[in-house]
Amino acid sequence: MNCFGSPPGEDVPPRSRRSANNMAANSATPPSDRRFLIFFDFDETIVNESSDDVVVQAAPGQNLPAWLKDTYRPGHYNEYMQRVLAYMAEKGVTESAIRSVIEKIPASPGMQALFQFLRHRPPQDFEVVLVSDANTFFIESWLRRVGARQLFIKIFTNPATFDKDGRLVLRPFHSHSCLRCPENMCKQVILRDYVMRRTQERGRPFQRVFYVGDGANDFCPSLILGPRDTAFARRDYPMHRLITEIHEARPGEFKAVTVPWASGDDVVERLRKHAEEK
Repeated sequence: MNCFGSPPGEDVPPRSRRSANNMAANSATPPSDRRFLIFFDFDETIVNESSDDVVVQAAPGQNLPAWLKDTYRPGHYNEYMQRVLAYMAEKGVTESAIRSVIEKIPASPGMQALFQFLRHRPPQDFEVVLVSDANTFFIESWLRRVGARQLFIKIFTNPATFDKDGRLVLRPFHSHSCLRCPENMCKQVILRDYVMRRTQERGRPFQRVFYVGDGANDFCPSLILGPRDTAFARRDYPMHRLITEIHEARPGEFKAVTVPWASGDDVVERLRKHAEEK
């Protein structure tokens, strides 16, 4: 059984109305015979750069004015990116220009090999889900370009669509009360809701849950993983540093097995061992 209770002393944010609506939009029930559940982050995990940074390459002069950069407030990055995308639209940046720069983002080392591993496993092995604070347009564009969209049974991210004026309109995924996370997304809420719902639909838990990430907002969902689960934290990135700090400050509080990765090959090695379990 996976341990999805709250970490000691932590209040778990309730599911928000927007979160429930986003799940309802993807309400087709996945197959119930998968043994394992694996979550992926996108920016600096699947791809080797931040898509929000890369999109600026489509702006005039491949740069943003100082007045716009100065509007950023910590914890409100989604709002800031809304302003960035509005500015780019005002400057005539087209949908095709944005798609072009996003599609050129390189995959992280070994990530294509990891995708190949997951594609070629028996269908009852892995249920694959993406959880990202990027947006639907960036993620869908990149995954379709590399032929990996069909690998993911669900994608949880901030909605983004082009309006009639050619502006990419970005919206927050949901609201929550988690103090660790940006105001538009707490991945722990998403993870908890999804695992609980899938456990109910399946009538049993997954044998193991895996989470592959890099950032501080990937640390929050990893806190609810149990001792049979694995947090794949990109080596020397914020998620890895935060897990190391909690191990040192409060030994035993972080339950999941931690596997630092520098390449997707590191993840494949560990997944292969678990897949061979009976």
